[in-house]
Amino acid sequence: MAGAALPGRLSWLAATAVALRAETARTRTIAFAVPGWPGHRAGQHVDVRLTAPDGYQAQRSYSIASAPGAEHLELTVERIDDGEVSPYLVDELREGDRIELRGPIGGWFVWQDDHPGPALLLAGGSGIVPLRAMLRVRGRTPARLVYSARSPEELIYAGELASLEDVHLVYTRAWPEGFAGRRGRIDAAYLRALAWPLQDDPIAFVCGPNGFVEAAASALVAAGWPVSRVRTERFGPSG
Repeated sequence: MAGAALPGRLSWLAATAVALRAETARTRTIAFAVPGWPGHRAGQHVDVRLTAPDGYQAQRSYSIASAPGAEHLELTVERIDDGEVSPYLVDELREGDRIELRGPIGGWFVWQDDHPGPALLLAGGSGIVPLRAMLRVRGRTPARLVYSARSPEELIYAGELASLEDVHLVYTRAWPEGFAGRRGRIDAAYLRALAWPLQDDPIAFVCGPNGFVEAAASALVAAGWPVSRVRTERFGPSG
């Protein structure tokens, strides 16, 4: 699967929820059995479509959380209060329920097994989702994660992240007592201190809300990174 997958060339597949796990008060990971799933690369996403009894349909895109080759396809969804899809997926979907999805989609924001240098992964909020898939598939490639969340209660995959090395948490609104890490927004000086030397041929993947991605990507460029080495994926407030 070398290139981008385009929605117009994909068919909708029936996906059955087989496991549900709360990550935070607003976020849930859902494992789906998807017969006919063609496989994916870490960093890709899917379209999800819901159909109401009266025929009304709503559709949104979500990053894939599971690593390529996993038994089930996992999506981690954050509830957007005025959304049409996420409230159902987070609060109402039950094991055995079925939805429609199509994918995988995306060919630029994907993990490259043949990239020789280390990877700097920058996540804001639920932007951690595709980066989690990358961390699971990176093998021996050095990877450093910088994860910005508003508070410890909104940290997604907290238990899994605690078991990883080279994870740098950033809290913007509230933090644990005695927290010695970064408080507030990231900037060029902070990233310059964390990033590998450019001669090591590093690559950065940045994912999160529009404002976070813009600030983080700009900070990397200000720290001397070529634009070609900074790959971004962003989402707006409508989720």
